[in-house]
Amino acid sequence: MSETDNSLEALVGRSVVIDVEALFVYIGRLVRIESQYLVLEETDVHDLRDTSTTRELYILESRQHGTRANRQRVLIRRDQVLSLSDLEDVIE
Repeated sequence: MSETDNSLEALVGRSVVIDVEALFVYIGRLVRIESQYLVLEETDVHDLRDTSTTRELYILESRQHGTRANRQRVLIRRDQVLSLSDLEDVIE
């Protein structure tokens, strides 16, 4: 197992923020890591085109006030992920 895989495994069960190539941000609980997908549950899928709020401000507000899940389960293609972090690592 690679160092990257170990780092991802440490986040399983945690609330995470995932930035992807598209204008979406995902905030949810990472429940499984598959070869091609990351699986999140209780996830807020936020389309940045629907608001004037910046990505960073939206993430910060989610950290401060909690997430508003709008999907029970989401699969995100790993090759689309630009960054992934623990929601608790977001600096207020």
